[in-house]
Amino acid sequence: MVLTMKNRISLFLMLMICAGVSHAELKIGFVNVAKVLEKAPQAAKAKTRLETEFSPRDKALVSQQKEIKSLEEKLGRDTAVMGEEERHRIEKDILDKKRDAARAQQEFSEDFNMRRNEELGNLQKRIVEAVRALAKEESFDLLLTDGVIYANDQIDVTSRVQQKLETLSQ
Repeated sequence: MVLTMKNRISLFLMLMICAGVSHAELKIGFVNVAKVLEKAPQAAKAKTRLETEFSPRDKALVSQQKEIKSLEEKLGRDTAVMGEEERHRIEKDILDKKRDAARAQQEFSEDFNMRRNEELGNLQKRIVEAVRALAKEESFDLLLTDGVIYANDQIDVTSRVQQKLETLSQ
């Protein structure tokens, strides 16, 4: 039997109630992970690292595109005065450069996505550490994240997780 997150939570709450734990004794909280991700200082640092790492390759791609555009403009402008052989040479050069640029763009995208996913994975691990640390420090019985349709402000501990994450980054 496969239990969805909603079913697991419902089962947990039912078991807690059946075990004689009253609602007043059960400490439940909610964490908006998307908001934590958005405001985490580690996210800004990761973005800076990615920009620094990939900026030279991005500039090279832009340069390749400008070179191709320049050759295309030259071909369009000077076609009437060019010889057949020179025109074929420039057309072949443009085609080769477009092929190289497309390959470089694809490699760039793949490498960037892989690194971004690595950074996101590391950040998510840090967020989980912060949530667990907060849950233990403040004796929560249950902290919920995704799939919550409504959470009362009294049980929303997102800002406290953000503070915990900031202390973990130092």
